[in-house]
Amino acid sequence: MNRNPRSALSLLFVTLLTGIAAHAAIFASASYDASHNEIVATLNYGGSNPNHQFTVQWGTCQKLGKDGNHQIAVELLDSQWDEIGQQQFTTTVHVSLAGITCRPAAVTLRTAPKYEITVEIP
Repeated sequence: MNRNPRSALSLLFVTLLTGIAAHAAIFASASYDASHNEIVATLNYGGSNPNHQFTVQWGTCQKLGKDGNHQIAVELLDSQWDEIGQQQFTTTVHVSLAGITCRPAAVTLRTAPKYEITVEIP
């Protein structure tokens, strides 16, 4: 059988991307809740159970220009990131902003490379 090497490479690439997406939590939405001083993010993820826990890992606050705005990255780490995605689940994660002096800021939440969403906080 004569196969096109380019087609085989394309198929391998799509397979790898699909595998990455199956393990990654993907944002359905995220917003700032001023009444609770937190970011509320809704995530969709695959797994065998709905008991995934997401922990928050803060990046470094970076000042943007001279106008007082900032930027900060936040990683949401899935406790079962390598679990096989047998079913789809949805969860809501509350990211407290208590003690965060890096304001106003664009907060970029990430679950995996290329899976991110940005929320503006005052």
